[in-house]
Formats: sequence, C-alpha cells, structure tokens
Amino acid sequence: MSAVAAVESEYYKTTIGETLFEIPKRYENLKSIGSGAQGVVVSALDTKTGTRVAIKKMSKPFQNVTHAKRAYREIVLMKSFNHKNIVGLLNLFTPDHDLSQFSDIYIVMELMDANLSRVVHIDLDHERLSFLLYQMLCGIKHMHAADIIHRDLKPSNIVVKEDCSLKILDFGLARAADGGFMMTPYVVTRYYRAPEVILGMGYKSNVDVWAIGCIFAELVRGQILFPGSDHIDQWTKVVDLLGTPPPIFMQRLLPNVRAYVESLPHKRGYTFAQLFPDDLFPCSLPDDREKTTNARDLLARMLVVDPDKRISVDECLRHPYIFQWYDQSEVEAPPPMRYDHTVEETDHTVDEWKALLFRQVINYREGAAK
Repeated sequence: MSAVAAVESEYYKTTIGETLFEIPKRYENLKSIGSGAQGVVVSALDTKTGTRVAIKKMSKPFQNVTHAKRAYREIVLMKSFNHKNIVGLLNLFTPDHDLSQFSDIYIVMELMDANLSRVVHIDLDHERLSFLLYQMLCGIKHMHAADIIHRDLKPSNIVVKEDCSLKILDFGLARAADGGFMMTPYVVTRYYRAPEVILGMGYKSNVDVWAIGCIFAELVRGQILFPGSDHIDQWTKVVDLLGTPPPIFMQRLLPNVRAYVESLPHKRGYTFAQLFPDDLFPCSLPDDREKTTNARDLLARMLVVDPDKRISVDECLRHPYIFQWYDQSEVEAPPPMRYDHTVEETDHTVDEWKALLFRQVINYREGAAK
C-alpha cells in the first residue's frame, strides 16, 4: 500500500443529520450545508491545506442503472473540467477497500459562500449582474468545448462567493451534445426548460442559453419568469409571456404535439420593454440607462422560443452588455478532454457501472499519489 493510500485508509465515522459520513481524518469540523436527490453536502476543514471544503456523499449511487450512470458521468466530467467558473474537484474517495465492499462515493470540492438562489432577491447593479452572466457563459462555453451541454442549469446549481466570483456545479445530467440525439423532455428542472425540450423536439447546446436567460430574468425581476406547475403549464407560461410561435416553428413539431399546440388560444405576448420595464433595473449611475437598454436587448435575444433564432454562447459573450468583461484567457481557456459518451450507450448492469466507478476512484487516488 502506498503512503497516500495508507493515510487515506485512516477514516472515521460521524453522522450529519441522518447521514453517516465515513471520511479521512484530514477532514474535520463537518457542518451540513445542503442535501438533495444527488446527495448530502457538508463543509469541512481540510487540515492538510488549512482551507474549508465541501464534501458531497453521493446518494445511493448503485440503487439502479440510472443513478449509477449519473454518478459515473458526474465524476468523469468533474475530473476533466479545469476552468475557474466550473467547481473544481479537490479529492475523490471511498472508504471501501475493494469492489465487493464498494457502496459509497465522496466528492471533495471547492467551498463557495452561497448558491445563486440566495442572490435572486438582492438588488444587483449592472456591474455585478453582467459579471455573473459573463462567468456563467464562460463556464458553459468550456463545457460546450468538450461537446457537453449542462442540461440542468438553475440558480441552485450555480454557486457564488461574496466577491461575486461564480462557479457552475452538478454535472449528473450533462450529456454529449450530439445534433441527432433526441433527448428526454423530463430532465431539466421545469422552470428553466427550453421550449424545444418541453415540446420534445430534441436540442443542442443553446438549450443552456435559454436556461441562463431564465436565470438572468429571475435576477432582474426577483422571481421565476416561467413558474409552470407541469410541463404543459410550463409551455402555457412561455406562450403567455412571449406569444404563440409562428407557423414555421409549428411545422417542425411532431404531429400530435403540433395539433395540441395549435389548439391553444393564440397569444400576442408582451414586448420585452413590458416584461422588463426600466424600474426593474439600476438607475443611479450616468450610464445605467444605456446598460439597461443593452440588458433588455440581451434578454430578448436569449429568450427566443425558436432555438434556430436564439443567440449562441459566443454571441452572448460578445454582446455589449457582457463584452466589458471579455478576457481571452477565460473565454478561450484550453478545452477539456472530450467526454467519451459511448460508455453510456452500452447497456451496462448496475454491477458493471459499479466496477467502472470503482476504477475511476482508484485511478484518481493513484494519480494523486504520484
């Protein structure tokens, strides 16, 4: 056993809430900071570095094929990404010594101050608002460079610090951006779900632009823009605000979907000046009026029902509202390794996924020991 492996084998057990954590002794002073379908997250002091970190215990990663595949995808992607606006992987471990015992996976990440949900109700000036958007777009561009779309962007998956630095996290639903792949409409959190997802059209990378547009709108309005109660109501909310799409869009829908969409009352929708009036934006500085105009224009280009007419990530980054922050080293950071999604297209059993995941954890530990 290597020296690193020997140290890492010195684990202790502690219960946080109702969850048992079994972690290396280097991590102390655990405090609960959140839980969800994907796992329980605590903050801890890393005595080796003297910094506080976040540790996520994955929630039952081997209870079925779907959970195992999601855990594999998240770990592989976190290992490959290396960008200041994507949360970094600091450690990956299991207290289990061999494959036969393997049941728990822990991910150690950078600790941030809060997720974006806590920022929604704070009045942000144009400088902070545009900087947050710029960072989201840089992080997503880095993912897209590996042919990966996030698919589940929402305020709770975006974390920030007091200095306004931002990172994207949670890649369990991220997926290779193949143009011909028809993706399930029941993936992205409903409120940020793009029209092409709701209507089962399949989608490409600018589905993430719609989600960022929804988050942008939420930061401006202080409330969710399209709070649908189910996927049908979600479409209704979109049409109520943005209007019924033109016939050229309807022609691309599946026949049964098109029949339903065309049966709904025709809606004119609202202008973006009506949806986002001046009084929702900052107005204390001399150039705020121009920035408000630019912000509204960007919203109007991001929140376009037809994905073929929606602005791209690259176009967003060069938009006047965002471009003030443009830094070549951040926008054009070296791309990550392309994700090999052929692994997912094989019908693995849960045990096979478990073996693949165990190999990922062991490979990470062996790499850290070098």
